[in-house]
Amino acid sequence: MQATVDLDDPTYLDAEYMQRIAYLVDAAAEPRRPLRVLHLGAGGLALARYTAATRPGSYQQAVETNEALIELVRAEAPLPRGVKVKIRRTDARAAVESAPEGSYEFVITDVYDGARVPAHLTGVEFLRAADRVLRPGGHYAANLCDGGQMTFLKPALAAMREVWPHVAVMAEPAVLRGRRFGNVVAAASAAELPIAALRRRCAGAAFPCRVVEGAELSEYIGGAAPATDATAIQSPPPPRSLRSF
Repeated sequence: MQATVDLDDPTYLDAEYMQRIAYLVDAAAEPRRPLRVLHLGAGGLALARYTAATRPGSYQQAVETNEALIELVRAEAPLPRGVKVKIRRTDARAAVESAPEGSYEFVITDVYDGARVPAHLTGVEFLRAADRVLRPGGHYAANLCDGGQMTFLKPALAAMREVWPHVAVMAEPAVLRGRRFGNVVAAASAAELPIAALRRRCAGAAFPCRVVEGAELSEYIGGAAPATDATAIQSPPPPRSLRSF
């Protein structure tokens, strides 16, 4: 299921997890400064359109493996003239590993195989590759999901902590506690994250959520070992009640 794309208002994001990633993009630099962004998982290009509208002149590359989806977007929801978004059909990890060092200020991972996050995009090896292509002070963001015992999420977050000194998550408390299956947006950087700005935006959202970082995040992860290529698992499938397929 793809988020709604409003061709008349590209700043409209209906998916809550996309709104949370947008909070990070908004706080990453002074308003309207162009950014270089790599989107892993193109979808309907909702976040790319948002970035282009709020930061004109940004250079963005979007990676997608679903050729039918790419053609649908090009035919039914083409990008406005002058918007710099290059779409590539390739695997997300291959795109990261082949990208030049220090070439992006943002890497955003929103990749799902069906309704599950692929394991090979959560381990330390992949995250180190993502860090390599970030410019100094750049940001990594990922849309993850889990529920129950959080056996997927906690190792994925531990892997992020292994690569970056600053990591935070934005999610509803019931999701973080495993009482409800849902999305968790994780953000990371070698530089300080804009935690105060994220807290304000998350608290004032239509569906408020928490920002967890620092010692509180360390306590949440507990003894979970960082995910690696040898140990990473894909995220669990959503409950049947949440599926649209």
